[in-house]
Amino acid sequence: MSVIDWLLESDPAIRWQALRDLTDASPDEVAAERARVEREGWGARLLALQGGDGLWDGGACFPASYTGGEPGQPWTATMHTLQTLQIFGLDPASEAARRAIPLITEHGRWEHAGQRYFDGEVEPCINGRTIETGSYFGVDVSAIVERIVDERLADGGWNCEVENGSVRSSFHTTINVLDGLYAFERATGSSTAVREARRSGEEYLLERGLFRRKSTGEIADTAYLDFAFPYYWHHDVLRALDYFRRSGAEPEPRMAEAVEIVRSRRQPDGRWLLDRVHPGRVHFALEEGVGKPSRWNTLRALRVLDWWQG
Repeated sequence: MSVIDWLLESDPAIRWQALRDLTDASPDEVAAERARVEREGWGARLLALQGGDGLWDGGACFPASYTGGEPGQPWTATMHTLQTLQIFGLDPASEAARRAIPLITEHGRWEHAGQRYFDGEVEPCINGRTIETGSYFGVDVSAIVERIVDERLADGGWNCEVENGSVRSSFHTTINVLDGLYAFERATGSSTAVREARRSGEEYLLERGLFRRKSTGEIADTAYLDFAFPYYWHHDVLRALDYFRRSGAEPEPRMAEAVEIVRSRRQPDGRWLLDRVHPGRVHFALEEGVGKPSRWNTLRALRVLDWWQG
């Protein structure tokens, strides 16, 4: 079986993206497969778990039942589930999305201080993800965007630890904000302020080769070289490269080492493995486990390499 056929034997969330990004399938064929995300497989399973108030597991960032003490972070609350549905490609115009988003708007409140869900919170990593899903699903998140643009640090990026005194940007926070700002630009058009903020965040990552410390050239965190899915708020080089591909950036030399890391992880059968699972409570597993072939990593790696190779 070819790698493409292996991807096409998967869930609709994988199949429609493989058809769009890795084959010459027609737009109608891609759209028909994408529509199945709402009705079948992982997408339908996640939608079925939504509460009557529109929330997943009763909370915005954390489940209502969460009291701490669990291994890792629970990933079952609304923010993480909504991001996953967006990554699956749930059509914003679908009946399920049109039903879910108004309920979240009405009932969703952040655990931080009870802020309304699509008004955002205080941490730019959370707000970046809220901008991304809000923009994708057609919500006006311009107020959060205005705030996050003003929160850019002197080195060009963002950090959730600013409120605790940090003055340097974070890989994790910056990639979350970049994903959000790009989704906002796609949904609403660009502005000088948003465009400049996104370019400065990209430059922050590029100056570091997507995974190195600017000061010493050392690897900032070896976890950045592991490919996880879902990635949630975590940075890694595959996620960063897929962002640059998706945003229409031109390949450039400062990405080359990260691309070679992706290329080097390709197995003899043409697939990529799941390197890491971010620990925590989940609704259900989307991969077979660490060290096993990963359709999500394979899909993303193949389209990154296709983009890199022109």
